[in-house]
Amino acid sequence: MQSRCIIRCINIIGLVIFLILFLFSGLCPALTLIDHHQRRIDFDKPFKRIISLYGAHTENLFSLGLENQIIGVSHNDLFPLSADRKQKFSYHDDPEKFLAFSPDLVLIRPMIDNGYPELIKRLEKSGITVVSLQPSDIDEMYDYWLKLGLLTGKIEAAEKMIQEFKEKTGHILSLTRDLPLKKKVYFEAIHVKMKTFTKDAMPIFVLETAGGINIASDAVASRDTNIAVYGKEQLLSKASEIDVFLAQTGIMNSVTVQEIKTEPGFNIIKAIKENQIYLIDENIISRPVPRLYEGMVSVGKILYPDIFTEKKLNKEMQ
Repeated sequence: MQSRCIIRCINIIGLVIFLILFLFSGLCPALTLIDHHQRRIDFDKPFKRIISLYGAHTENLFSLGLENQIIGVSHNDLFPLSADRKQKFSYHDDPEKFLAFSPDLVLIRPMIDNGYPELIKRLEKSGITVVSLQPSDIDEMYDYWLKLGLLTGKIEAAEKMIQEFKEKTGHILSLTRDLPLKKKVYFEAIHVKMKTFTKDAMPIFVLETAGGINIASDAVASRDTNIAVYGKEQLLSKASEIDVFLAQTGIMNSVTVQEIKTEPGFNIIKAIKENQIYLIDENIISRPVPRLYEGMVSVGKILYPDIFTEKKLNKEMQ
């Protein structure tokens, strides 16, 4: 874990140094970026015709002010609203559909890289740059935002996005760091498979920033993911300690409060008995986007409604 943190810090520091040199250079040098798939991306100007096949990419590109450079998005991209007016693409589509729109960049994530290599090869063979990105924790998210800024010529906007997010996070921490008694929370990822989030996952960052204690901090991922199996027996062994039962809801977990309440064995969980069961939109707690701040506020209002009032939130943001 320590070596991983050191490597991550070196990568981030290296990228920041490169960005500084780039900003203060009077030249426009060839730029290089390494993506999640270890592709070496060399380019000398920002990409201008972008297809995004992941909702987080789409949302971040819009946040960077790149609406006019986005020529296509995936079918599930509905935020912001203007994204839904873009041409829709899927990794199931024939490569010819992509080629017909002449993109210079297709942004994907590792799942697409691993599952649809023939599509990727065809795009690259046709001269289209493909970049695979998906951060797994908050530190990697900042690096990811910088990479999007580098690819699109929006470095300053990316740095501003990072700074504003850190300031907002700091405001939330100022409300919760001195709580005398913090609530213990089980955060469900996928109900039917009895899965939760690992301790470095973004939903846990959201939860802990909002002042909650992750009751499943011992969850261990079985694969290279931030989702972990947390068996019913393991969960019920902590039944008396769980003050709040949170569950993400969306494409990954279409659960209802009633399903959670009636799950066999869950009736002994303290939060279930006290009706402290809440659903929260996965888009504001699981994706590496600025709306994670909304997730913090939403979780905070669930856990500590007397603290997360509009008056106190607005006061902190002034």
